[in-house]
Amino acid sequence: MKFRKPSFWDYKKPNILSYILLPITFLINFINFLNNKNKIKPQKIKTICIGNIYIGGTGKTPISVKINKILNNLNYKTAFIKKNYYDQIDEQKLLSSNGQLLCEKNRIDAVKQAINQNIDIAIFDDGLQDKRLSYDITFVCFNIQSWIGNGFCLPSGPLRESLENIKKYDAVFLNGNGEESLAIQNAIKHTSPNIKIFEAQYMPTNIDKLEHNKNYLAFSGIGNPDSFIKTLKKNKFKIVKTLDFPDHYNYSDQDIIKIRKTAKDLDAKIITTEKDYNRLNKLNSEGIEYLKIELKILNEEELINFLNKKL
Repeated sequence: MKFRKPSFWDYKKPNILSYILLPITFLINFINFLNNKNKIKPQKIKTICIGNIYIGGTGKTPISVKINKILNNLNYKTAFIKKNYYDQIDEQKLLSSNGQLLCEKNRIDAVKQAINQNIDIAIFDDGLQDKRLSYDITFVCFNIQSWIGNGFCLPSGPLRESLENIKKYDAVFLNGNGEESLAIQNAIKHTSPNIKIFEAQYMPTNIDKLEHNKNYLAFSGIGNPDSFIKTLKKNKFKIVKTLDFPDHYNYSDQDIIKIRKTAKDLDAKIITTEKDYNRLNKLNSEGIEYLKIELKILNEEELINFLNKKL
C-alpha cells in the first residue's frame, strides 16, 4: 500500500491527535479481539511467520531470507509465502530471487500449494495479524530506531496491536544499528520475560562497487527511510540531498525525471535501496545505483538452536 506515516506516530510521547483518535483505536482493537478466534493451524507442514506489530519498515523480508538460508543449510525444503499485493512487487522479487515464492490473495491457498509440493517448512513474510492462521513459530520484528513510535495502536499510533500482545509470540528480532538496543530489550523483557530476543544489523554487501568520494542524492520509498540514510552516512557516503516517498511507492517517469534533474543540479550521483531499484523499469533504472543490504544476525548460533528445538 502506498502510505506515508503521519509524523505524530513517531513522537516519543502521544500528542493531542493521538488522543482525539483513541475512540476509533478502541473500536478497532475490540473488532480485532472478536475476530481473532478459531484460527487454523496447517497440518502436514511446519510454518514460521516473520511479522511485526509496528506498521512498516521493520526488516521482515531480509529476516525471512536469512531464516530461509539457515533452514536450507539444515536440509529443509522451504518456500516463502506472501499475500499477493499488487504494490509489493519489490518484496516479491527479493523473496523469489532467494527461494521459491508462493504468492496468493489468500494465504491458506498458498499453504495448500506448499503441502502439495511436499514443502517441509513454509516461511510467511508478514501475516501475524491474519485472523485465520496459527503458526508453529512466530517472530515479531522491530526496527531499533522507530521501536514502537508513540506506543499507541492504529490510528492513534503506528502499532497494529499493543506491545502487551508480544506475550503470545515466540521471539523478537531487533533490527538495525543503534544505542537504544539495551533499553528496548529491557522493555520487551518487562512485558514478556520468557520471550527470546535476537539481534540483527544491516550490513551493505556492495560497498566496494560504489564511489564514496562522490556526492550522492539518496531517494527511497520504504517504511523506515532514516535507516537507509544512516547506513549510507555510517559508511562515509557524502549525501547532499534526500528524497522520501511513501512506502512501496511506484515511481512514474516524471518522478525519475525530477530526481535526475535535482541530482544533475547538485552534481551528484543517485543511489536508492534495492527494494526501490526493483520497482524501477529498465529505462528508469539506468545510471541509478542501489545499496544492497543483508541483515547479519549477531547471535545466529542461538537462532539455529532455537529453530531446531521448535521444529
